Amino acid sequence: MDEIHLYILLFTLTILFYAWYFTRGKKTLPPSPPKLPIIGNLHQIGELPHRSLWQLSKKHGPLMFLRFGSRPTLIVSSAEVAKEIMKTHDLSFASKPVLIVPKKLFYDMTDLINLPYGKKWRKLRSIFMHQLLSSTRVKSFNSIREEEKCLFVEKIKGCFMSSSPVNLTDMFKLLTNDMICSAAFGKKHSESKYGKMFLDSLDEAVGLLFNFTLVEFVPWLGWINWLTGYNAALDKCVKKRDEVLDAITEEYLAKSGDDKSKQCFVDILLDIYKGNIPGVSIDLITLKSVILDVFGAGTETSATTLAWVMTELIRHPEVMKKLQDEIREIMKEKHHITDDDLEKMHYLKAVVKETFRVHPPVAIYFHLSREYVNLMGFDIEPETMVIINAWAIGRDPAYWPEPEKFMPERFLNSSVNFRGSDFQLIPFGAGRRICPGLGFAVSSIEHMIANLMHKFDWALPDGAKGEDLDVMEKPGFTIGRKNPLLVVPTKCYF
Repeated sequence: MDEIHLYILLFTLTILFYAWYFTRGKKTLPPSPPKLPIIGNLHQIGELPHRSLWQLSKKHGPLMFLRFGSRPTLIVSSAEVAKEIMKTHDLSFASKPVLIVPKKLFYDMTDLINLPYGKKWRKLRSIFMHQLLSSTRVKSFNSIREEEKCLFVEKIKGCFMSSSPVNLTDMFKLLTNDMICSAAFGKKHSESKYGKMFLDSLDEAVGLLFNFTLVEFVPWLGWINWLTGYNAALDKCVKKRDEVLDAITEEYLAKSGDDKSKQCFVDILLDIYKGNIPGVSIDLITLKSVILDVFGAGTETSATTLAWVMTELIRHPEVMKKLQDEIREIMKEKHHITDDDLEKMHYLKAVVKETFRVHPPVAIYFHLSREYVNLMGFDIEPETMVIINAWAIGRDPAYWPEPEKFMPERFLNSSVNFRGSDFQLIPFGAGRRICPGLGFAVSSIEHMIANLMHKFDWALPDGAKGEDLDVMEKPGFTIGRKNPLLVVPTKCYF
């Protein structure tokens, strides 16, 4: 090789080396809005994160990359991307981010909702699906649901007789609390020595849990939480939680547990803890964290959905009339609505689906990448937090014509369901992390709405029109109504 060719070769190799050196480590990331030092994109998230993220996605696309302080975060706002994460790459995104407040409230995140993916999570998921929330177990709670439904309807009847407005927001919360308490403890909170204290501590925990502070994403600012009293409030809540759950478990451990036909959730969990159920095991800390999951996820989500269903029915009297006609035609002279009756109520199921689309009880879901993933051409590193905006997906015009309109008819000739196979409707999530209480929640919601439509006509107080009813949202674990839902039962049919 002559000298000139040698120089050309050396020059080419040098250029290639520099090109490799300066591009190595560079990743192809999804589109991202501008960010600020230290806090990243946190300043762009308002009081209602699902709406803030939706607005950002309109400009930057259905897959965005944000930084919440030091945390790299993906924002998912379309069914296509959600399917990639919760189906195609489900195992890669099956974990959950470790956040300071859930870690403290849920016994170091040993509960099913927050536990990182792994052997322990799979074991706990199996206990939920086969021991606590199997179809057989859910049916065994029918008597609880029927009893609470009858008491609820009688309360409404009393309001009708006295011509008093009904605060359905508060009543639905009490109803779901009592149903969950009866299923979990075998008695309602009003009958339990520790019931009210437990529910009060749960309310405090939910408020703290979703009042995200900068410390979650900028840890060195931890002194702010000390200064504002947030840490003191969190410690007080944890102490009350321990007092109540310790007392409950001690009380149930002292029981003989001979009557297997009347077992509640706590009885079943304690049987597992004691080794009375072959093939499964659980420690006492995990048992307590599961109780928190059952209440935290079960009461808020069902009560919130019931309030939104009634809100939309009041706002759309033609939908309410069509639903009442269907239910009353099926029931005729019958008084008690059965599961078989519900299966015939196709418009009822469409109303519930449409409510889940417009008002998913949990608007955003958190996941975490467990490994490097090439996601739709983008490089996603391990430990990247993922936020799936179920609320925004339910408003995607690519799937939902006139998405802002409440139209149950869109589901009458549609096979789309909310059980995790159709990613344009994911109010309970999908994939490995789909909510295990889906069956219990939906059955309770359908039964209650069917009974309220069967037995009463409804209006707003003081002759207000349905279109006057506000739909303002309040932030929190679930996205409920900001203001209480006050209605008047105008006719009673029993």
